[in-house]
Amino acid sequence: MAFATRVALLWGALWGGRVEWDRESALLVCHGMRAGYGRGGTCVGAVFLTGPVTPGRALADPRRRRALLTHEAVHAEQWRRYGVSFAIRYLVEEVRRPGAANRFEIEAGLSDGGYR
Repeated sequence: MAFATRVALLWGALWGGRVEWDRESALLVCHGMRAGYGRGGTCVGAVFLTGPVTPGRALADPRRRRALLTHEAVHAEQWRRYGVSFAIRYLVEEVRRPGAANRFEIEAGLSDGGYR
């Protein structure tokens, strides 16, 4: 297990998250966190960190859940490709081109990520 994934699991546990394996996306989904993640959720290594699964949120709707986890799986691949330097690359890109203009978000699929 990669370093970033181990750190993310620890971080999620510290914020009260519960972990489940999503076979289709090959992601560990740490949901129910009180805080400690950005926007609707944050992918670190092979872990998607997010808040409670409540009505109206993407993870509560099967179709939106699949789209979101497909998007997050691309981010997990970006973590594999760049290693820990992905965190810095992403943050620099987010400062230069925030949100839907971020090239890493574009690569992950803006519609699947809820940007459109």
